[in-house]
Amino acid sequence: MEETDREAVATAVQRVAGMLQRPDQLDKVEQYRRREARKKASVEARLKAAIQSQLDGVRTGLSQLHNALVDVKDIRCSLANVSNDWRKSINTIENLKDVKDAVVQHSQLAAAVENLKNIFSVPEIVQETHDLIEQGELLQAHRKLMDLECSRDDLMYEQYRMDSKNTHDMNLIRSYFGEVQSLSEELAKQLWMVLQRSMGTVRKDPTMLVSVVRIIEREEKIDRRMLDRMKQTGFMPPGRPKKWKEKMFEVLEGTVSSRIEGTQSETRESDKMWLVRLLEITRKYVLDDLIVVKNLMVQCFPLHYNIFNVFFNLYHRVLSARVQELASEDLEANEIVSLLTWVLNTYTSVDMMGHPELFVEVDVNSLEPLLPQQVVDELLSKYIQTLTSNITGWLRKALETDKKDWKKETEPEADQDGYFQTTLPAIVFQIFEQNLQVAAQINETFKEQVLRLCLKQMNSFLIRYREEAIALKEDHLKDRKLPHFYTQYMIAIINNCQTFKESINSLKKKYSHTAENTQNDAAIEKTLGDVAKDGCAFLLDEVFMDLEQHLNELLTRKWLSGSNAVDTICATVEDYFYDFAKIKKPYNKASCLKCVCYHSIQI
Repeated sequence: MEETDREAVATAVQRVAGMLQRPDQLDKVEQYRRREARKKASVEARLKAAIQSQLDGVRTGLSQLHNALVDVKDIRCSLANVSNDWRKSINTIENLKDVKDAVVQHSQLAAAVENLKNIFSVPEIVQETHDLIEQGELLQAHRKLMDLECSRDDLMYEQYRMDSKNTHDMNLIRSYFGEVQSLSEELAKQLWMVLQRSMGTVRKDPTMLVSVVRIIEREEKIDRRMLDRMKQTGFMPPGRPKKWKEKMFEVLEGTVSSRIEGTQSETRESDKMWLVRLLEITRKYVLDDLIVVKNLMVQCFPLHYNIFNVFFNLYHRVLSARVQELASEDLEANEIVSLLTWVLNTYTSVDMMGHPELFVEVDVNSLEPLLPQQVVDELLSKYIQTLTSNITGWLRKALETDKKDWKKETEPEADQDGYFQTTLPAIVFQIFEQNLQVAAQINETFKEQVLRLCLKQMNSFLIRYREEAIALKEDHLKDRKLPHFYTQYMIAIINNCQTFKESINSLKKKYSHTAENTQNDAAIEKTLGDVAKDGCAFLLDEVFMDLEQHLNELLTRKWLSGSNAVDTICATVEDYFYDFAKIKKPYNKASCLKCVCYHSIQI
């Protein structure tokens, strides 16, 4: 307290010193004193008011605490009295068992009286309900069915409450209402029939579909109510829970499955393009159905059904099963490509599941693959095996055809620059081009794999090509008159090597994104060089065999006495040069034919 007083005095001294800093301020001392007095009075008044308010609050709180204490004492006394009364009335409650039984019986009788009208008119209501079902008035039929089931269930419940072990009376009630269950099944059949035709019904008579959904929703509510009551009482009416909503989705899945299976109308025996037609019809049906679901059917179902996603997933699941079934069949190579192209590309494209009208509702990228990767790999492996066998056969056949051309009595064809050639390179690379175009429809990785296969097959083919060229030369040596245009076709074989090289580079540039050379590239390059080198050597052999006799005459007595050997050599060389001019670069230089022939003349 003393410290507070000292701080107050110090503050006051400081304030006075601040007011009286100049001599002329002494005249205002009285004015300063009155102002400070007013401030002091104001502060004291506020302080008194605050203290008085606090005192009033404390007084009110004490009063409330006193009243609460009195109330607690009163409640304690009342609870004690209730406890005493309860102990005294235990025996009295036990004596009221007869009253309790009477109340139960009264409740049962009240339920019986309430349902008496329905009980006596059960046969009539059953017939009316049956007629309404046949007339297609499903909502009215269901209303009457609900009334019948309600009467039956209430009676059985009251019987269960009165004597749950009395099976005779329970069976009696169940027997009396026996046709109700048949009506329920009959109505259910009509509902499932409407759902099975839902794609057509929603276009022609959407109100019928709405009625079916409303009936199913009613039954779902009744199922939930009965399940809740069973948890409390242990009683469940016959035929419950019906689970019609669950059954509805099963029927819709069966409907989707039937529509997918119904698209196949042709087989491989009747049409080689059966799979292409099947996949295209399936694509059209699925897309049309999903657009109908989005634009029409969604309006017939409650929002919480999320019916578009239900149908979307149903179609995806059924299509996956159908595609896997197709994949398990013994498909041909072209059918494997058609199936994989459809599965990997068409299915998620804008022509099907990625259609603009569907894209807003779903994300096609979130879909599970139609075919497991293992199945895709197995199909690709099977296709590669078949393609390998096919290419081998096609190349063998092409080579056999080219060999037949070697024995023709006409010169080989010449290109626009006059170089001899055969149709073999064009045929070979047409085979490769077609298969690479097919592979590109699947994906880039598979296209690269097929390209590597083609190059590998190309190397094997060139080895056989070289062997056949050697065989051609050996056959020619047996009878140099055959084939008649041996030299020209050997030149064509050499030129084909350059055509092969250019075509390979063109294929790699068009179908491969990697610029690296592979082992196949080096092997092909070497084999082509060997074939061209052999061809040039064979041509040189042919020249020397024609010149050998005349070269041997040079510098002999016969030549000195007069011989036309030199003229013959020159004419022969000129004739061959005319043919050798039709060899493509670089083989026309690499063979060094001109140089060799020139030296032969010098000799």
